[in-house]
Amino acid sequence: MKCRYMDELTGGRGVIFATGKALCAGNPLIKEKMDLDIDVARLKVLKADHQSQQYRMEDKLLKYFPAEIERQTGYIRGFEADIQTVTAHPQIAEGFCGMEILGKHYTEKEDAGEMILAACKEMKTTEPIPLGSYRGFQMELSFDSFRHDFDITLKGAVSHRVSLGTDARGNIIRLDNALSSIPEKLEKAHEQLTNLQNQQEATRAELGKPFPQEAELAEKSARLAELDAALNMEDSMPEREEAEQADKPSVLADLKAKSEHIPPYRA
Repeated sequence: MKCRYMDELTGGRGVIFATGKALCAGNPLIKEKMDLDIDVARLKVLKADHQSQQYRMEDKLLKYFPAEIERQTGYIRGFEADIQTVTAHPQIAEGFCGMEILGKHYTEKEDAGEMILAACKEMKTTEPIPLGSYRGFQMELSFDSFRHDFDITLKGAVSHRVSLGTDARGNIIRLDNALSSIPEKLEKAHEQLTNLQNQQEATRAELGKPFPQEAELAEKSARLAELDAALNMEDSMPEREEAEQADKPSVLADLKAKSEHIPPYRA
């Protein structure tokens, strides 16, 4: 009764109502169509994701990898140049090679460290200021308002930031440690460059590959179209039958129509 009421209410039109009638009649095509709807929708989502990945890979090959490889190559050249500078200006094993601070040269490590702390106390701006030079590198003093700490940037071919503490001699040791760690930075830059090149080659190999389930999607989409057409045809058949029956005049109506045209009998 429910399916018959729905059919009368809608006039028997549309795939949705045809599906409802077929379900009431136990049509096996309905279950197949429902399963295919889910499969086709899932495959379309996978295909859209595949296409998005292809676009991202293409963008990486055009922009990201060239820029990152160039940046790492620049770091490598800079670290190599700074290593040569450090080698040309070694620290004295049992002494101090000297430091220039605000135009004055200091030969004692303790004095140089105290002058750095004094420069921090006298700093009145958040903008970096020139401090002096050390072992072939220019020094720039700055204040990090987020960490509330002072930093010295050793500026060579590459900038090396060093966070300062409150110990005068300890700050000189921190500067020396930063310069001695440049070979380690160079090694990491080489590793990063190799990783970028490998990722670039792998991305280039994946770019242009078709959607792996394209054939399955085409096959199921075609079958789904066949089912939709079949269900639409089933739905329209009762309407055609009703229309044909409505167009056929009844025998009684035909006889009545003919009787109107018979002349009256005269005795």
